[in-house]
Amino acid sequence: MSLVRWEPFSGIDEIFNNMMPASFGRWPRLALPANGDAKVKWSPSADISETDKEFLIRAELPAVKKEDVRVTVDQGMITIEGERKQYKDDKTEKYHRVESFHGTFSRCFSLPDNTDTNSIRCESKDGVLVVHIPKVQVEASKAKQIKVE
Repeated sequence: MSLVRWEPFSGIDEIFNNMMPASFGRWPRLALPANGDAKVKWSPSADISETDKEFLIRAELPAVKKEDVRVTVDQGMITIEGERKQYKDDKTEKYHRVESFHGTFSRCFSLPDNTDTNSIRCESKDGVLVVHIPKVQVEASKAKQIKVE
């Protein structure tokens, strides 16, 4: 049996998501921490799929080094976080338009009960992070009658 956290305002997110295009959720936003250092937060797009043996999360992380990505699993949640740093190589180069997002990012996904969190592995290739989450066989629970005394 899985415990589900009660989220009293989760319906508001659903209404907002139905009314607004999905791409708005990945737009960058300015984070203002207490120390005054403003950083842009953005969310990479991710695809989630499933085979007979595993779940797959493919997150698009172009121009992000694998050293700048951290994947963690805790209490049934998997988190992909990191930072895309802005390149400033050429001092003579003058930008006219910058459409790429830079700054920190974080995506969290809840894991189903039939996953083997000890065998999760990740690989990064061509700007795509692929997280392999193996499945395990979960026995179906049978109803059990409790005697009333």
